[in-house]
Amino acid sequence: MNELTSGARVEAALGRLLLRGTRMYLYDRLVDRVEGVDATTYPVLSGLARGGPTSATRLAAIIGLDRTATTRYASRLESAGLLRRAPDPQDARVTRLELTAAGRAAVAAMRDTLTEVFDDLLAGWNGPEADQFAAALERFTTQLEASRG
Repeated sequence: MNELTSGARVEAALGRLLLRGTRMYLYDRLVDRVEGVDATTYPVLSGLARGGPTSATRLAAIIGLDRTATTRYASRLESAGLLRRAPDPQDARVTRLELTAAGRAAVAAMRDTLTEVFDDLLAGWNGPEADQFAAALERFTTQLEASRG
């Protein structure tokens, strides 16, 4: 019997986690209670929250969408009052996207919802097992971030 290596098991699990269907399920759960955000605009709002104020071009690279789609979704979020465009203080030729107070509140609400979803998924695990999983995932993510430079 050929047992998979730990790396192969992680690859398979992350592959399933990152499938569009899985992401869309989570996005739909997250945006259900947030006005002005849907599954298509969520990555823009989330990316801006994690990366801070930036240009649409830079945000597109961070979230893995093309600049045109990022700009279009940012316009929808701006119309909903969740982000605003402002001149970049470093370069007046560049327009910077930034969250409004309502945008920050929407992100906080969505993160609370995501925590609830994950707490529900982990409810059947015993406490130490869930804590060990969280600690191992944090360590894995930190190591992955450090390895990319």
